[in-house]
Amino acid sequence: MDMWSQAAEELILGTAAQESHMGQYLVQLGCGPALGIYQMEPNTFYDIQENFLDYRPNLKAKVASLSGFGGTAVAGHHPECDDFPVAEELIGNLFFSTAMTRVHYLRAPTALPDALDVDGLAEYWKQWYNTPGGKGTAQEFCYNYHAFVG
Repeated sequence: MDMWSQAAEELILGTAAQESHMGQYLVQLGCGPALGIYQMEPNTFYDIQENFLDYRPNLKAKVASLSGFGGTAVAGHHPECDDFPVAEELIGNLFFSTAMTRVHYLRAPTALPDALDVDGLAEYWKQWYNTPGGKGTAQEFCYNYHAFVG
């Protein structure tokens, strides 16, 4: 399970471009729940923690170490996740939010597209991050990728 690859880096950059225009929005517009440069929803955040990271303690510790909390229990944590940071950490901590976004993509059952295949990255984002029922489109992802990433 590789955390870094060129394809993963391009996908994460594209996700930031699509979701927040590279950080222009750190909370979802219109009172939505999504947080941070990658606009991850708290429910998704806690699902990743409870149903993926809890079964991978070494990875969980690495991700938690990127937070301001260092993986220690802190008042205000999600009740079932008291050894992991709260979702609000996604708003201002680029290291932590990037790691959580990468972990989100690690859960996908299909391999990443080629790093140079922007259309493939867009479809991958749509399927596994935005979801088929989400409002975003692969075409928007491509546009924003080219506008903000290159």
